[in-house]
Amino acid sequence: MTTLERPGLRGLSPALIPLGLMFLAVGMSTAVAYPFLALFLSNDVHAGPVRVTVFLVAAPLAGVLVTTLVGRLSDRGPYRRRVLLVAALAGVAGTGFTAFVRDYWVLLGLSVTAIALSGSLFPQTFAYARQVLERDSPGRAALGISAMRTVFSLAWVGGPALAAVLLDAGGFRLLYCTAAALYAVAAVVALLRLEDLEPPRPEHTDESASPRTVSRTVLGVTVVAFVLLQVPMTLCVQALPLFIERDLHHEASAAGLVLGLCAALEIPFMLGLGALTTRFPVRTLILVGAVAGCAYYAIVWWAPNLWVLVAAQVVNAVFISAISGVAITYIQDMMPTRPGTATTLYTNTFPIGAMIAGSLLGVAAHFGYRSAFGLGAVLCAAGFVLLLLTRPPRSPAPPGPLSPASRPEAPASGAEPVAGPW
Repeated sequence: MTTLERPGLRGLSPALIPLGLMFLAVGMSTAVAYPFLALFLSNDVHAGPVRVTVFLVAAPLAGVLVTTLVGRLSDRGPYRRRVLLVAALAGVAGTGFTAFVRDYWVLLGLSVTAIALSGSLFPQTFAYARQVLERDSPGRAALGISAMRTVFSLAWVGGPALAAVLLDAGGFRLLYCTAAALYAVAAVVALLRLEDLEPPRPEHTDESASPRTVSRTVLGVTVVAFVLLQVPMTLCVQALPLFIERDLHHEASAAGLVLGLCAALEIPFMLGLGALTTRFPVRTLILVGAVAGCAYYAIVWWAPNLWVLVAAQVVNAVFISAISGVAITYIQDMMPTRPGTATTLYTNTFPIGAMIAGSLLGVAAHFGYRSAFGLGAVLCAAGFVLLLLTRPPRSPAPPGPLSPASRPEAPASGAEPVAGPW
């Protein structure tokens, strides 16, 4: 039985094992530090509301700019392993200094430089995984990417709980020292266990005739669609405790139960959807996920009690698993010779969506927190429509191994091919 014929995850490249460790370390470091950033700024740095707001806006903006630049550079040569190493070391430096520094402006400088650079670990590790899968497990890239994304989800299941223990034991100094140690683990993996990979090459000498090339319009509208789908994830998580307390008349702490249940459900659903990509087109699964998002937010908008909200987490997990898992492969398939740029385009949709969600939360506060879920349903519907209207050139049939030469898809009629850094 060949590697590609083995069932389940056994058909994936063993080179993904060190990458899985890197995903776990990066995910844990993020899950430990990120949820408590505002608390750290308020309690330990003694920053006022305006400074906290400036920090929370400047950090993701810098992250988008830096990761975009790194994504472009990483596709130009066999540099991705070194990019991962430098980004991990930047994470060590950024979180290590944060453990001891309490000056607001120094911390802001660290956030928009070292911490922003460490943010490129997430898209670049996915880009590296895509290259490994295309080399060792062709035809199973979406399954492999979903498996790696599941490891990141596992880190977020345990990370916040670990952070709470660390805060009780040693405060923010211990918390950020732990985050630095986790980044150091990622750096060691990049240095000792990863290899330099040649960047993907166009499959034809005429790059404009490369299979699955899409127009700038299709790519841009697809990214906008994913931004629209990402906004409700942040908006409704922020609104959830207030909705439970003020509309459903339960303790706000019940939000932790709801979110924990959803996170636990995401893990099998991500693996399941990844496995389904070997039988169904990735685009179909994403459209199903967008419909699930519409359904979930509509159900919660209507929900008369907490138990309807709890039961609806099954639908929510399908939505998040599709949009946060197989969607990465969908964008990568649009730019097969630039996995770093493609993955960064996708991952940047989350911070952009989070910034939009912040302003919409104020709107929801005015009209009632139940309205946040109505907005979520509308945004998911808009994202679904955009994805439905922007059909990229068809990918090859999922089942079975296919050689590069057997993927002859031309650009859509009249489409301007994507060329050069986007």
